[in-house]
Parts: sequence; structure tokens; C-alpha cells
Amino acid sequence: MSNEQALRQYDVKKYRTPDGYTSDIAVFTIRSTRNEMFKPPTMELHIMLIKRSMVDNEGRPNIEAGKWALPGGFVGPDETAYQSAARELKEETGVDHIHLQHYGVYDAPGRDPRGWIISNAHYAIVPEHQLAHRQANDDASEVELFSVEDVLQLDLAFDHAEIIADAITVIRHKLLETTVAKEFLPAEFTYSELQAVLLTVTKDSAIALDAAFARKIKTLPFIQEITGKKTTRTSKKPAQLYRFVDVEVNSSIYHARK
Repeated sequence: MSNEQALRQYDVKKYRTPDGYTSDIAVFTIRSTRNEMFKPPTMELHIMLIKRSMVDNEGRPNIEAGKWALPGGFVGPDETAYQSAARELKEETGVDHIHLQHYGVYDAPGRDPRGWIISNAHYAIVPEHQLAHRQANDDASEVELFSVEDVLQLDLAFDHAEIIADAITVIRHKLLETTVAKEFLPAEFTYSELQAVLLTVTKDSAIALDAAFARKIKTLPFIQEITGKKTTRTSKKPAQLYRFVDVEVNSSIYHARK
């Protein structure tokens, strides 16, 4: 049977189709605060959210109005979910030209009061300067950064608490199982500066204990000690400087799996 014959027998009315197809975007950054001289910075993992406008672009009452949510929106018929994610992120927050990665599909019945809406979720983790010019537009009345410690306490739209919780898990693995931490460090850094980045996603004793991590960093094949170079920016006693090098790495690069 040819495709043409098969299509003549196909009845689209026999199948329920979704009421909408959307993309949501979880954008993370690490905010750094240096509180004292001779101390490593305090770092916190943050996520960018929008507050949904009270009315939509056509002046009608907006669904889930006034709630905090991930940026996102409906996929157009001439674009992919990834293209929609990049477009919606720019339209709602002004953030553009960041690398997005897909991490999940959300299609539970009842997840959206408008009907059967399927969402593709994307994430990014970027230095804070790439979010410096964020500005609420389109269906967003505000755009803010929230610490991951606080974000799940908010009144979030739709099932975004679940989507965000899953994204935090993805980011945790990304920071601990790749060398993405280097994006939040100077080219030459101390062990305590790297430690501060990793502590945004874990309290594992292999990382949290200073002496243990100071020993650990010397055994990591993707980190190189810079001979003869030290700094006092994180301690009164000059601390050794390190840099990342390009080598192939395995998963769980900072500590063994339990």
C-alpha cells in the first residue's frame, strides 16, 4: 500500500490532538557577593522568572495572571520548540544569544487550565552579565532573579514548580559532572573560589570541607596548578592559583558516586 492510499484511509477525527504546544525556559546564573577582604565570595544559584501580566497582548484577562512563571509561550506552526524557546525568551525578557538545551516534556492531564497543553522545557546556565539587560516585555510585567532556595516557595503558575525542580536537578548534575563551573570563575582561581561555585548545588563533604577539597583539587586532571602564582584575594595567607585545562573528563568529576 502506498502512502497516498494509506492517507486516503486515515481519519484525523479518530484521534484527539493537543489544544496547544508550548516551550518553557529555565535560565540559571550564579550571583557572587564578596563580603570581606581575604575571603572567598559568597555564591548563590539563581533562576530567572517572569510575572505574568494581568492582561494579554489583546487586553483580555491573562491566564494565571500575577503569578511567577518560567518565560515561555506557544510554538508557532512554522518553528520548532527550540526556536520558539529562543524567540519567547527574547520577547518576554530581552535575553538573547544564549545556548539553550532541552531537558523534558510535560504533558500531564490537567497541567494547564486551558486544556491539553504539552510543553517542552529548556534550560541554560550563564554568567550573570548575560542577564544584565533583562527587561519585562510582551506577556511579562516583571522579570527577576530568585535564589533556588526561595523559588519553590513562590506562588508559581501551572506546573512550573515541577518543571523548575527538575531543572535544578539538571543544573546540579551539569555543575558537578562537567567543567561548566569555569564559566563563573576568573581564568586563574583559587580552590576556595571553585569550591564556592560548587557549593551552590551541593553540600557534599568532599567539596564542603576545606581541607578535603584543597587536597582533591590537586588530583583533578582537568585543573592545573599555575607554578609560582599565588593570590591573597581569598585569604591573608597567599593561596595557590589554578586554571582549567582541556582534557576528557568522566561523570561525577569532583567526587565519587555513592
